[in-house]
Amino acid sequence: QVQLVESGGGLVQAGGSLRLSCAASARTIKNYRMGWFRQAPGKEREFVVYITWSSGNTAYVDSVKGRFTISRDNTKNTVYLQMISLKPEDTAVYYCAAGPAYSTTSPLLARAYKYWGQGTQVTVSS
Repeated sequence: QVQLVESGGGLVQAGGSLRLSCAASARTIKNYRMGWFRQAPGKEREFVVYITWSSGNTAYVDSVKGRFTISRDNTKNTVYLQMISLKPEDTAVYYCAAGPAYSTTSPLLARAYKYWGQGTQVTVSS
């Protein structure tokens, strides 16, 4: 069982920055891939980025490339999502997720992840 706790959301003006954190409970988290997804009102949940804990491999959705950066802290079992140059269209609830690193399911898909956090709201005003 893996528990994920997100933090760091909030209200920011367009062009501003936020850093989201996702603290994982399991010591075996290094066997997982960690993903960030987001869901805007009236829209489906959307893949944002993932990182494989052990290798550090990452992939980003095109709309955030160059603006968002995912990283991990092995000592704290925490994944971060640094977001800069935020846009109103980035407004959403952001979810952290964990899934087995050995899964053959694409890490860009929500069903590749078994554990989910409660979500944190990010609101970008224009």
